[in-house]
Amino acid sequence: MLNNEDFLRYSRNLLLKNFNENKQLKLKNSTILIVGIGGLGAPVALYLAAAGVGKMYIADHDNLDISNLQRQIVYFTKDIGKKKVFLSKEYLLKVNPNCIVEPIPYFVDKKIISTIIDKVDLVIDCSDNFKTRSLINNVCVMNNKPLIIGSAIGLLGQIIIIMPPWDCGCYNCIWKVNNNLSNNCDNFGVLGPIVGIIGSFQALECLKLLTNECSSLKNKIYLFDGNKLNHSILNLQRSSNCNVCGVLYD
Repeated sequence: MLNNEDFLRYSRNLLLKNFNENKQLKLKNSTILIVGIGGLGAPVALYLAAAGVGKMYIADHDNLDISNLQRQIVYFTKDIGKKKVFLSKEYLLKVNPNCIVEPIPYFVDKKIISTIIDKVDLVIDCSDNFKTRSLINNVCVMNNKPLIIGSAIGLLGQIIIIMPPWDCGCYNCIWKVNNNLSNNCDNFGVLGPIVGIIGSFQALECLKLLTNECSSLKNKIYLFDGNKLNHSILNLQRSSNCNVCGVLYD
């Protein structure tokens, strides 16, 4: 049940058409994993905590660097050198002390994500490299967990929402893992509002899925061009020779 404070805190959610107390309770009883608490993960975590998601695992092994402050909106100059997950937990609890935040201050590998995956309803990938995205994709497919992937570079952003039963494919169907790929903001730069836009979209789609609202981006690729302020949406299609989701249909 929602208490009096909940009704006040989430009143703007509850005023929405097609949103009610039961949906707010769904958020309160939901658990998610956010991998990466940087430019994308910061707005994702902030909006989801504020909206009333009950529990979040946040995974990131990095310490705060001065170069992060240009776009990572939950950190401050005085905190340079400290672990991001602990800093972000402190910030999120100031926004909403009712949210449970579990920090994971390690690089996400198969062992770590495999120990968490059964505890969560949904995974949000805010990482910045192909290898980690591929790993997260593989574990989500094998455990039937919805996955929202975000990425941004320069003035371009992208969101992919992959859902069971994987009949439209997975991340591996689109991009095979290539350890030589290193296209990220560390090498090519990114404008701060771009990660804010993509992270906000990831949070929005997460709230829809957690409350059983239909996402128009389910099993699709959303592409945003911040230079021209336009977007396009592509349909996902399963690769017949995918060695991840393909084995489910052999």
